[in-house]
Amino acid sequence: MPVPELLVLFGSQTGTAQDQAERLGREARRRRLGCRVQALDSYAVANLIREPLVIFVCATTGQGDPPDNMKNFWRFIFRKNLPSTSLCQMDFAVLGLGDSSYAKFNFVAKKLHRRLLQLGGSALLPPCLGDDQHELGPDAAIDPWLEALWEKVLGLYPVPLDLPVIPPGIPLPSKFIFQFLQEAPSTGSGELSITSSAPQGPASELQPFLAPMVANERVTGLQHFQDVRLIEFDITGSGISFAAGDVVLIQPSNSAAHTKQFCQVLGLDPNQYFVLQPREPGVPCPPGLPQPCSVRHLVSQYLDIASVPRRSFFELLACLSPHELEREKLLEFSSARGQEELYEYCNRPRRTILEVLCDFPNTAGAIPADYLLDLIPQIRPRAFSIASSLLAHPTRLQILVAVVQYQTRLKEPRRGLCSSWLASLDPQQAGPVRVPLWVRSGGLVFPETPGTPVIMVGPGTGVAPFRAAIQERVAQGQTENFLFFGCRLRDQDFYWQPEWQKLEERGCLTLVTAFSREQEQKVYVQHRLRELGALVWELLNLRGAFFYLAGNAKYMPTDVAEALISVFQEYGGLSNSDAAAYLANLQRTLRFQTETWA
Repeated sequence: MPVPELLVLFGSQTGTAQDQAERLGREARRRRLGCRVQALDSYAVANLIREPLVIFVCATTGQGDPPDNMKNFWRFIFRKNLPSTSLCQMDFAVLGLGDSSYAKFNFVAKKLHRRLLQLGGSALLPPCLGDDQHELGPDAAIDPWLEALWEKVLGLYPVPLDLPVIPPGIPLPSKFIFQFLQEAPSTGSGELSITSSAPQGPASELQPFLAPMVANERVTGLQHFQDVRLIEFDITGSGISFAAGDVVLIQPSNSAAHTKQFCQVLGLDPNQYFVLQPREPGVPCPPGLPQPCSVRHLVSQYLDIASVPRRSFFELLACLSPHELEREKLLEFSSARGQEELYEYCNRPRRTILEVLCDFPNTAGAIPADYLLDLIPQIRPRAFSIASSLLAHPTRLQILVAVVQYQTRLKEPRRGLCSSWLASLDPQQAGPVRVPLWVRSGGLVFPETPGTPVIMVGPGTGVAPFRAAIQERVAQGQTENFLFFGCRLRDQDFYWQPEWQKLEERGCLTLVTAFSREQEQKVYVQHRLRELGALVWELLNLRGAFFYLAGNAKYMPTDVAEALISVFQEYGGLSNSDAAAYLANLQRTLRFQTETWA
């Protein structure tokens, strides 16, 4: 009986689910099982009815939402008209990745598992619920689950005895072969054309618009602990259009210093060009890489050498290491029992791929170029709430960026790749400074019905999408705008204060502020909501207001939800359970919307 091919489909927002899906692919190949690994939205979902064995790996984002690269699949799989026997020939398993500090922990994985059962699929195992909050990360749940999964799969589909398992210490073949060119190609090559700012179609990840940066201004006081920038791009001629609540995605680059250091440690010539050749037929080259491509372009624009490496990085590095002591340590870090030590070495201090390679110089110097794309993930775009409206600034796009920098036990401060790169760009320098970007719809949708009041709660940089919304609504003649803004000190991080005051004077905005550090007792936005409970209740209950919340995901959303429930009890006379049901109904009817980030 032929062994069926395993299909691994993933929905990934930050790369963790993709990393786990690729780990499944490697483990399948080691067990001599054929395996395809694909993003859910790149798979022709109608073919699912013919797949005998599928593993779904999916993250949960935001408030229980599916990742962007599985949204089309999600809509299809929940169609009401799908027959209950659609997937009766399929054995499946679901591996979920989530964070138990969120209310809807692994919501997508749980819901998908139930839906696949409804459509007739046979579950090999209960869903795996990986948890970012566990001290060992999601692997604490994933490792034992995978052991049980392979036992089930090989029990159902035994591999011929003459095909032994490929042991963990032996590297699998690389996905691509690097063919280095003897001389640099002519200037007409793909790498140079990708820097053109003239759009060939709508701006997208595969074809971003190279927007000139026209302003990069620090908007926090020099005494403030954080550097926050208001950055403005010129989008003239881009064809880019957006509404309040939409987000811009920006593709960052590694610094010139890090690019140079990486090439030195690996013994690569940054000026050398190569073309990629897939080892297996039908495997496309990475769409983000030009052909031919220089090593400098690969390292600076594509390889995420400033990210914290995942366990899979250490597994492959151990396979490639010719140095006995270094290999021993790498094997320990990649083993199940070595996860606590790996966490202390890598995750806790946020040590980067580049720093790890510098710690293992004999291994780094021996890495074959062919394995670079297997070893190091691609730089992912970063999403920012758009902080301006096209109705107020027709050819401009503005964002509010908190520059990420913090200290761990490592000597060098940790820096956010994208925010530090953006902060380093100077639009006043000679020649235009261009940033690759594109826009997608965000999680906040504002009411179109005239006269609908809008309550917005945006502490800190969470106020960014509400500036876009207020500009848009004021331009449309909507004056029922209520903004609750919180920050530390009015003279240090009160973003857009003059703008808000002018709008108040015109009767277009009601502004409520909470300056947490200006008195002994800290005052936050949730305290102001309680103080103005009568107004909040009247707007929501009598006037059909919409309520929006944006900002840090850690405590604030829960604190605001609790404040609202107490307002509903005190001013609406509701019991605790009725107040919670009232809030749930606001969420269900999209009159309570949130956009939060970690």
